[in-house]
Amino acid sequence: MKKRLIDILMIMVGAFIFAVAINVFVIPNDLGEGGVTGLTIIAYYQFQWSPGLVNLIINSFLLIIGYKFLDKTTTIYTVIAVLFNSLFLHLTESWTIGTHDLMINTIFGGVLTGAGIGIIIRVGGTTAGTTILARIMNKYLDWNVSYALLFFDLIVVFASYFIIGIQGMLFTIVMLYVGTKVMDFIIEGLNSQKAVMIVSNEQKLIAERVNKVMDRGVTVFYGKGNYTNTPKDILYIVITKPEVSMLKKIVKSVDKNAFITIHDVRNVFGEGFVDISK
Repeated sequence: MKKRLIDILMIMVGAFIFAVAINVFVIPNDLGEGGVTGLTIIAYYQFQWSPGLVNLIINSFLLIIGYKFLDKTTTIYTVIAVLFNSLFLHLTESWTIGTHDLMINTIFGGVLTGAGIGIIIRVGGTTAGTTILARIMNKYLDWNVSYALLFFDLIVVFASYFIIGIQGMLFTIVMLYVGTKVMDFIIEGLNSQKAVMIVSNEQKLIAERVNKVMDRGVTVFYGKGNYTNTPKDILYIVITKPEVSMLKKIVKSVDKNAFITIHDVRNVFGEGFVDISK
């Protein structure tokens, strides 16, 4: 129950940040947006319809169609996100800021929209609309949520060209790109992980020192060199980015001729990293 309450609070914070971004940085500068919010902004420019009300109507319709693609918790969180997002869009409709610099507003609009959506997605919710499509792509096709969202959002942005013109559309694309990077940063977290593979004739000693000095587990793969046909033990280790330097020092002190490859990895679950139940 405590976790659920914290999640709901974070959804409210994310919805508020997103609404402020739209009403303070996007609409006053005749910029667009992706997804359902982009459609509500187009409706506002054309007919002066309330973004909050239009957002609620369209997203409610999409939720009825797409709820079966989301689990129960995600559906509940998404309903909460849509309600608070629509509410905050209405309450902050008259908010303004002093700067009229288009580039500054574009950047901060991207930062805040990305932060708002990222917070909501990180706790397991969505803002409905194209976010539902992005979650479906992530679930069934293993697409990155942030970039799947960018793909669908760009479709709406290109359609907004006829309303906001070429300059507005180009600045909107910049804003979406910034938002995607911020969203990806929030969803993935601060600590990036590295997967390291080591081929050495001193694999046992390296593994022992990694266990003792770094307190990290080591997995051993068995293979052989194709040219020499010599059996080789390959060490596989997952560590955080700050630990790379220490690992390289350990390997260098044991075997200067060791062969090392380092890869970026995401979503590492298990002991020493993230509990998969979360």
